[in-house]
Amino acid sequence: MPKIDVKSVPEKRGSSYPPPFDAIAKDRVRQRLGDAAALTQFGVNLLSLPPGAASAQRHWHSSEDEFVYVLSGQVTLITDKGEEILRAGDCAGFPKGVADGHQIVNRSDRTAQCLEVGTRSADDVCLYSDIDLMMDKRSGFRRKDGTPYG
Repeated sequence: MPKIDVKSVPEKRGSSYPPPFDAIAKDRVRQRLGDAAALTQFGVNLLSLPPGAASAQRHWHSSEDEFVYVLSGQVTLITDKGEEILRAGDCAGFPKGVADGHQIVNRSDRTAQCLEVGTRSADDVCLYSDIDLMMDKRSGFRRKDGTPYG
């Protein structure tokens, strides 16, 4: 596989969350490096978080493991246990099926970059800890009672 030219990988700004849940991640930028390498078993994203941006709503996955490595800057990791600072060189992992929602927020005054790695599961359900939202890969975003948004 040839070297990936990261600058040529498209940037995706924001999220696909339904309003008003999309506002928290409106300034995040992801580049899907795994897609650029034609990977199918796991995803790899380069995540850029400007000051004030969050990676996502606080969430956990039924069938997907996640791993985050901070490349530059400083972010705050929020879980059920509280908050902790992650700096360049720090990392965190989130096993599938563990109902401890996680979120990364940039509360610093400069952009932070992280590498996100996660498995890809066609039957994953993502549950959002603090809001009435879930995402089933087969049916999209829904309220926790199963009714669709939109």
